[in-house]
Amino acid sequence: MTEPGGHNARIIAEFRGNHGQVGGGFAGAPLLLLHTTGARTGTPRVSPVMYLADDGRYLVFASKAGADDNPAWYHNLLAHPDTTIEVGDSVIEVHATELAGRERDAKYAEQARRYPRFGDYQQKTARTIPVIALTPPEA
Repeated sequence: MTEPGGHNARIIAEFRGNHGQVGGGFAGAPLLLLHTTGARTGTPRVSPVMYLADDGRYLVFASKAGADDNPAWYHNLLAHPDTTIEVGDSVIEVHATELAGRERDAKYAEQARRYPRFGDYQQKTARTIPVIALTPPEA
């Protein structure tokens, strides 16, 4: 499995060593580790991402800090929507689906209300930041 180097590698190690809790810019934020398979390469990857709990689902936001392109993990999920996430000490199988329309807008607005930097991210880019629901089989 390929894991990112540098900053993300430190976050992943801290997450796994502290039952899903990390410090720094993510201190106190709900964080999960998203496992994806490279859309082009087939290489397994792990990305730390903030989430919003939503009725048994985990919503993730392809903000890439307001960049004009989507993060690689978004493209990987579109290509391979059945995957796993790590939440706390649990590994959970999920299926990824992209939210659209009013549901997408309402969930993104809620995330931006809780974490205002997500509102800043949307203002920095002309693209609509995708919202992906990660749903366990039993949800």
